[in-house]
Amino acid sequence: MLNLYKKEEQKSHLPSIDENELSEQQVLDECMKLKEELKDQLVILGHHYQQDDVIAYADITGDSLQLAQEAKSLDKKYVIFCGVHFMAETADMVTTEDKVVILPDMKAGCSMADMANRREIDKSWDFLTSATKKKIVPITYINCTAALKSFVGENDGSICTSSNAKGVISWALEKGEKLLFFPDQHLGRNTCFELGIPLGDMIVYDPRKLNGGVTAEEVEKAKVILWYGYCSVHQGFKKEHIDLIKKNDPDMTVIVHPECSYDVWKNADMAGSTSFICNTIDKAPAGSKFAVGTEINLVNRLNAKYPDKEITSLSPYQCLCTTMYRVRPRWLLASLKAIKEGKPINVIKVDDHTKKYAMKALDKMFEIS
Repeated sequence: MLNLYKKEEQKSHLPSIDENELSEQQVLDECMKLKEELKDQLVILGHHYQQDDVIAYADITGDSLQLAQEAKSLDKKYVIFCGVHFMAETADMVTTEDKVVILPDMKAGCSMADMANRREIDKSWDFLTSATKKKIVPITYINCTAALKSFVGENDGSICTSSNAKGVISWALEKGEKLLFFPDQHLGRNTCFELGIPLGDMIVYDPRKLNGGVTAEEVEKAKVILWYGYCSVHQGFKKEHIDLIKKNDPDMTVIVHPECSYDVWKNADMAGSTSFICNTIDKAPAGSKFAVGTEINLVNRLNAKYPDKEITSLSPYQCLCTTMYRVRPRWLLASLKAIKEGKPINVIKVDDHTKKYAMKALDKMFEIS
């Protein structure tokens, strides 16, 4: 098994002393100046969860898969991905060899993606496949490392997004008798329940416990094995928040991301991907009211975009993606300066073996979809 994550490759090149001495306004001005100067060579992609001072420089905004697909069709040499590590990996895999994908801060990761690594997945697979003779089909949520996407490709599974999870899981359960879904237990549970699978037919595999905390008998009985992972942002929304919103304003529509827990997903009025949430609010008539269960920067941006609608966070607390916040204008400026000097930094490159099988899984997803 190839080790995609070598320690030295994870070091970020951060701003120099001179850049750190710049005021915030000077950093913003320099970023805009360099972006304009380099516009024929680069494109800046901004994920929905980024803060406004980073989104201000994005040529294209969207969710992770949308941005990767956009990168695939661009003719610019440099792609600066203002997101997190797994998103930049996907962009590197779908673009041609001559493209250079850059992540402004290599430490910008994803807590959910970090809850599963290749060693743990291989170990779980050995146990699960020895516990039953029934065929298990592995499905990974796109929010994971390239190494896990490769595992799925190597084992004839597929990748899914929050938009197409229902179709991909249906395909998997037609192809095999059991499903291993990782790394997000909530998207897997919610989608499988929507497909008619009882909660009692699902078990959770926790790699921190011996054999994932499950027995061979439980594996044999289960239809779905869910990895224990979750999104730290969407984990923050609770059923009590829905109860409070509905008590104070019964006309408020609660719309949540399917990475939320089962209780939140089940009691919300609507649930769907980031794109679904954005499109639903966009098409809603003036005067509509939404309590949104997703990252606070996107919620605030939607509120500002639609002044004729009432849009608030479902949670009374700020549910924000702290790892996404590692991408800051100063780091973006350092990346822009390095491109100008012809010495790009924080380049994301997926090795050929990993890319081959990860792309097999991605292609399978597109075929299913």
